[in-house]
Amino acid sequence: MKIERFQEMLEAIQRERGIHKDVLVDAIKASLLSAAKKRFKGDEEENIEVTISDDGQVSILREGKDATPKDFGRLAAQTAKQVIIQRIREAEKNEAFDEFSQKQGDIITGIVQRREYGGYLINLGRIETVLSAAEQIPGENLRERDRVKLYVVEVKKTPKGPFVVISRSHPGLIKKLFEMEVPELKDGILEIRVLAREPGRRTKVAVFSKDKKIGAVGTCVGHMGARIQNIVRELGPERVDIIEWSDDPVSFITHALNPAKVSRVELNDEEKSARVIVPEKELSLAIGKEGQNVRLAVKLTGWKIDIISEEEAAKEAEAEKSKPRAKKNKEAPEPSTQGTEPKMKVHELAKELGLKSKELVAKLNELGYDVKAANSIVPADAVAKLKGE
Repeated sequence: MKIERFQEMLEAIQRERGIHKDVLVDAIKASLLSAAKKRFKGDEEENIEVTISDDGQVSILREGKDATPKDFGRLAAQTAKQVIIQRIREAEKNEAFDEFSQKQGDIITGIVQRREYGGYLINLGRIETVLSAAEQIPGENLRERDRVKLYVVEVKKTPKGPFVVISRSHPGLIKKLFEMEVPELKDGILEIRVLAREPGRRTKVAVFSKDKKIGAVGTCVGHMGARIQNIVRELGPERVDIIEWSDDPVSFITHALNPAKVSRVELNDEEKSARVIVPEKELSLAIGKEGQNVRLAVKLTGWKIDIISEEEAAKEAEAEKSKPRAKKNKEAPEPSTQGTEPKMKVHELAKELGLKSKELVAKLNELGYDVKAANSIVPADAVAKLKGE
């Protein structure tokens, strides 16, 4: 029996799919051997061999003799077809996995097919995947046939082929959109040091310029705001703030609270916290709607931030000034300037001498001092006598 146009078929598959023809021949042989063993069940099952010549001639050998069944030709052709189809599918899955694995951590463009399971079915070209509800930008509504940019979070191998985890809420999407619009980032002149994102609402991006002649913020904004507008257009309602990164905490915290104006920043290095004073009219802007501006500034800088107005800070300072100073204890011992001991209470001196108050009172009475209780004052000369003993 013979498989028609065998070599031509193998070479075409190798050329188009990258599957080496030897791999296909081995797979076809293995499938035919399995089928032959089922046909020849018995003691000689172990001695069955399948050969395929270069021109596609198939032979079944038992004990070195040709034992090819007359009806095996049709089975051989069907088996070869099934094996080739299976191998092509496997190759396509591997190719797709390799292709998208290389795009992990990057941006790809997909086409919205339809809503599915609370998310969207997205066509990526060679394969389809799902943009889950958790990975969508909150409040964003996509329509069929919309072309959208997606961040490739991960590529998984499954029996059905590669599964591409995509996202529009991942912080990486922002970073890659900036790199697409700002060539200086790819060239290494500018660098995104850190970003904080609340998808669908607001993002703060801290950028740094390695060239003092090139302004980090202005370069990212672009002429007439063209660059940042292209980025924001892709994100829908989400707002993006670009700030200048600084290794000085005061400066960085001040920038992070943009667009609010900051009067001064007081740092507590031990607690890594900052007290930020702003003009009264800037207070709501600094805090932001539902605390969003200061919350993102905290994520961006890594410092705890407490914001108060100048008026509130002034009141606190005034209240601090008006607090009564701690009064000196009238009965506290005064330092001696003439070599005499200060006056002390009985219980204080007793403790110092290692006596009980009653014992000290008795001893003082013996010395001629009129002392009656633990709170009584011991005359200075009596203190000197007792300590001198």
